[in-house]
Amino acid sequence: MQEYPVKRGQTKDLEERLIKGFVDIFGVEAEEKDGHYSIAYGAIKRLEVWPGEKGKTVFVDTESDINASDDLILDSNKKFRVYLDLITGFSTKERVKRAKPKE
Repeated sequence: MQEYPVKRGQTKDLEERLIKGFVDIFGVEAEEKDGHYSIAYGAIKRLEVWPGEKGKTVFVDTESDINASDDLILDSNKKFRVYLDLITGFSTKERVKRAKPKE
Protein backbone atom coordinates (compact mmCIF):
# COMPACT_ATOMS: atom_id res chain seq x y z
CA MET A 1 0.00 0.00 0.00
CA GLN A 2 1.24 3.46 -0.91
CA GLU A 3 0.01 6.88 0.25
CA TYR A 4 0.27 9.76 -2.23
CA PRO A 5 -0.23 13.46 -1.47
CA VAL A 6 -2.95 15.23 -3.46
CA LYS A 7 -2.08 18.57 -5.02
CA ARG A 8 -3.57 21.63 -3.39
CA GLY A 9 -6.84 22.62 -5.05
CA GLN A 10 -7.44 19.04 -6.23
CA THR A 11 -8.95 17.77 -2.97
CA LYS A 12 -12.58 18.92 -3.35
CA ASP A 13 -13.61 16.48 -6.09
CA LEU A 14 -11.11 13.72 -5.24
CA GLU A 15 -13.65 10.96 -4.73
CA GLU A 16 -15.39 11.84 -8.01
CA ARG A 17 -12.03 11.75 -9.86
CA LEU A 18 -11.18 8.37 -8.29
CA ILE A 19 -14.34 6.86 -9.77
CA LYS A 20 -14.38 8.74 -13.09
CA GLY A 21 -10.70 7.97 -13.70
CA PHE A 22 -11.36 4.23 -13.67
CA VAL A 23 -13.90 4.62 -16.47
CA ASP A 24 -11.98 7.25 -18.47
CA ILE A 25 -8.55 5.60 -18.28
CA PHE A 26 -9.17 1.88 -17.78
CA GLY A 27 -12.67 1.66 -19.27
CA VAL A 28 -13.87 -0.23 -16.19
CA GLU A 29 -16.53 0.59 -13.58
CA ALA A 30 -15.22 0.50 -10.01
CA GLU A 31 -16.65 -1.64 -7.24
CA GLU A 32 -17.21 0.31 -4.03
CA LYS A 33 -16.97 -1.19 -0.56
CA ASP A 34 -16.65 0.86 2.63
CA GLY A 35 -15.34 3.92 0.75
CA HIS A 36 -12.71 1.88 -1.12
CA TYR A 37 -12.91 1.65 -4.91
CA SER A 38 -11.37 -1.26 -6.79
CA ILE A 39 -10.99 -2.66 -10.29
CA ALA A 40 -9.05 -5.35 -12.13
CA TYR A 41 -7.40 -4.47 -15.43
CA GLY A 42 -4.80 -6.19 -17.60
CA ALA A 43 -1.78 -7.15 -15.51
CA ILE A 44 -3.36 -5.57 -12.43
CA LYS A 45 -5.28 -8.23 -10.52
CA ARG A 46 -6.52 -5.62 -8.06
CA LEU A 47 -6.21 -1.84 -7.95
CA GLU A 48 -7.82 -0.43 -4.83
CA VAL A 49 -7.91 3.28 -3.99
CA TRP A 50 -9.47 5.35 -1.23
CA PRO A 51 -9.16 8.95 -0.09
CA GLY A 52 -7.09 9.73 2.97
CA GLU A 53 -8.11 12.02 5.79
CA LYS A 54 -9.62 15.30 4.53
CA GLY A 55 -8.79 14.27 0.95
CA LYS A 56 -5.23 15.53 1.24
CA THR A 57 -3.84 12.11 0.40
CA VAL A 58 -4.95 9.04 -1.48
CA PHE A 59 -4.13 5.44 -0.64
CA VAL A 60 -3.38 2.98 -3.42
CA ASP A 61 -3.03 -0.78 -3.02
CA THR A 62 -2.27 -3.06 -5.96
CA GLU A 63 -1.83 -6.72 -6.72
CA SER A 64 -0.15 -7.71 -9.99
CA ASP A 65 -0.51 -10.72 -12.25
CA ILE A 66 3.07 -12.02 -12.46
CA ASN A 67 2.15 -14.29 -15.37
CA ALA A 68 0.95 -11.46 -17.64
CA SER A 69 2.61 -10.82 -21.00
CA ASP A 70 5.11 -7.98 -21.38
CA ASP A 71 2.71 -6.02 -23.62
CA LEU A 72 -0.06 -6.32 -21.06
CA ILE A 73 2.28 -5.24 -18.26
CA LEU A 74 3.46 -2.17 -20.23
CA ASP A 75 -0.13 -1.15 -21.07
CA SER A 76 -1.30 -1.63 -17.48
CA ASN A 77 1.65 0.32 -16.02
CA LYS A 78 1.16 3.20 -18.47
CA LYS A 79 -2.53 3.51 -17.60
CA PHE A 80 -1.75 3.21 -13.89
CA ARG A 81 0.69 6.16 -14.10
CA VAL A 82 -1.85 8.25 -16.02
CA TYR A 83 -4.45 7.39 -13.35
CA LEU A 84 -2.08 8.49 -10.57
CA ASP A 85 -1.45 11.77 -12.43
CA LEU A 86 -5.20 12.36 -12.57
CA ILE A 87 -6.05 11.57 -8.96
CA THR A 88 -3.04 13.24 -7.31
CA GLY A 89 -2.70 16.25 -9.61
CA PHE A 90 1.06 15.60 -9.74
CA SER A 91 2.98 14.23 -12.72
CA THR A 92 5.14 11.13 -12.34
CA LYS A 93 8.25 13.35 -12.24
CA GLU A 94 6.71 15.52 -9.50
CA ARG A 95 5.68 12.46 -7.45
CA VAL A 96 9.20 11.02 -7.63
CA LYS A 97 10.71 14.36 -6.59
CA ARG A 98 8.30 14.67 -3.64
CA ALA A 99 9.02 11.09 -2.54
CA LYS A 100 12.78 11.67 -2.25
CA PRO A 101 14.01 12.52 1.24
CA LYS A 102 14.85 16.17 1.72
CA GLU A 103 18.53 16.86 2.25
